[in-house]
Amino acid sequence: MATVDTAPADPHAPLTPPRSCTPPVQRPPTAAVPGQPGSADATGQAPSATLIGSVQRAMRLLETVAAHEHGAPAKQLARETGLALPTTYHLLRTLVHEGYLRREKGLFFLGDAAERLSSSGAQQKRRGAVADTLAHWRESIGAPVYYAMYRDGEIEVVCVSESRETPAVEEWADFRETGHAHAIGQCLLSQLDEDARRDHLARYPVTSLTPYTVRDNHALLRRLARMPRMEPVVERQEYALGTVCAAIPITIGTTAASVALSLPAHQSDRLLPAAQRLQAEIGRHLGSLARSISI
Repeated sequence: MATVDTAPADPHAPLTPPRSCTPPVQRPPTAAVPGQPGSADATGQAPSATLIGSVQRAMRLLETVAAHEHGAPAKQLARETGLALPTTYHLLRTLVHEGYLRREKGLFFLGDAAERLSSSGAQQKRRGAVADTLAHWRESIGAPVYYAMYRDGEIEVVCVSESRETPAVEEWADFRETGHAHAIGQCLLSQLDEDARRDHLARYPVTSLTPYTVRDNHALLRRLARMPRMEPVVERQEYALGTVCAAIPITIGTTAASVALSLPAHQSDRLLPAAQRLQAEIGRHLGSLARSISI
């Protein structure tokens, strides 16, 4: 069951902006305008002169194989694509060799490489949905918003939404190694069990980043143990001087995640109200976040 957790208002550090999770702009391929067969592309050549026929035929084969859930033989694929049988055999062998198709008992199916392309597209779509949600929260709250996960023993800031008016915190010290000093890291560590916390600190022990950073591993473990659920985890200038931060814990199944925001220290009076507003927004959108947790 998905739950939104939170931790105590202890000093926490800002979050570092990794890469944006906004998907790249997709540009459609150049195509001739109907009724204008001689239309030229940006190079001055007719589009037909810039297309590679073998690639077109291979893509047609892939699409045709994908339409047959239970596989199809080469002769059927040749007939449905309108390709000559020798050409079909040549392309099929190449696609099998590259992993885009696999052959079983004379039938052809999509291979692992094609499946990876499909899952990558689905992942990009989920990532884009998360980016849109974070951008909406950034605009409505007036602060940069971060989405992070604890995955494979590492703190990973998956997505950051910032703008010229609301810049994200600069990652001046490796974010993965300084989880003890920023709100996202403390928020994620608070969702782990004692053994997992100690394992993380054995690999990334507490180090002093600012005069406000927690003193040592034992002090951090005591703080994490005291953190109540359902409250924002707050950090003030522990990661970077001049910045305060709050993180909202999100536990979905066994996955620890967090959505956070940061503000300049002179706006620290806005931190808790902004965090409470963010927490309310997360509650309303938790379903979509849960579906996107695997990005």
